[in-house]
Amino acid sequence: MTPEPQRLQYLEAMGLTAWVSRYRLPNALPTPECEWAPPAPEAAAPPPGERLHALLDEAAQAQVATPREAPAEPEPSQRPPAGPGKARALLGDMVPTTEAEPAPEAVAARPVQRAGEALRFTLQVACLDGRWLILLPQEAAPGAIEVRLLRHVLQAAGVVPEQMPAFEVFRWPQVEGLPVEAPVEEAREGLQAFLAGRRRRGWVPERLLVFGNDAVLDELLALVEAHCPLLALPAWQGPALESLAGSAEAKRALWPRMAGWRQAWEAGHAPD
Repeated sequence: MTPEPQRLQYLEAMGLTAWVSRYRLPNALPTPECEWAPPAPEAAAPPPGERLHALLDEAAQAQVATPREAPAEPEPSQRPPAGPGKARALLGDMVPTTEAEPAPEAVAARPVQRAGEALRFTLQVACLDGRWLILLPQEAAPGAIEVRLLRHVLQAAGVVPEQMPAFEVFRWPQVEGLPVEAPVEEAREGLQAFLAGRRRRGWVPERLLVFGNDAVLDELLALVEAHCPLLALPAWQGPALESLAGSAEAKRALWPRMAGWRQAWEAGHAPD
């Protein structure tokens, strides 16, 4: 089960508003913070122990009121368990069952997750015609020069979208001050949740283009042989747009690396 802090971050990444119940539901955890005024106190109920003894007394009186033959003494291996198990056996379905305690060996075999510090990164994200995902690892949105350069690069490679998309910012963590157990995994799930939320806008990525290098993003995506396992997409990574804008040599070196983009773009448009 996803911990509550991480669930809130995923909802925030997907652009969904988290709502908090005004009243506590049965068997639900209490709300950490709430602005609602507490309801008027009701009559104090007897402690659980007294209620349990009352139920046991009622069950014993019912057995005395309807005498019958005494059952044979069960074998030692068949005796009802003592403690809470015995009360549960007498009360039947009136007491909810609890999960069995794991064996000491199973507890020892569980991997220990150590708390850590959340990964911190910012991405500028766009999607060409809802098909090709573009990631820029930078704080600020691309300027006019960078957007114009990106358009020229795509046109030179034979990729002509209907219109250039607007970049959206994705920052991690979405919520500050939350506990972190697995920084990399939680950041990956947050990015996946962000992209899943954009599917409502028609984003169905077929390919990933990354302009720029960043140590945190490299660890996050873990590209292997032109493939992104995290997003299950063919991937390409090149220099940052800012570096391309200021270097003619970098532009010339980029040209052979864009081979095949035209065929991939046109193949995506081809009818099934």
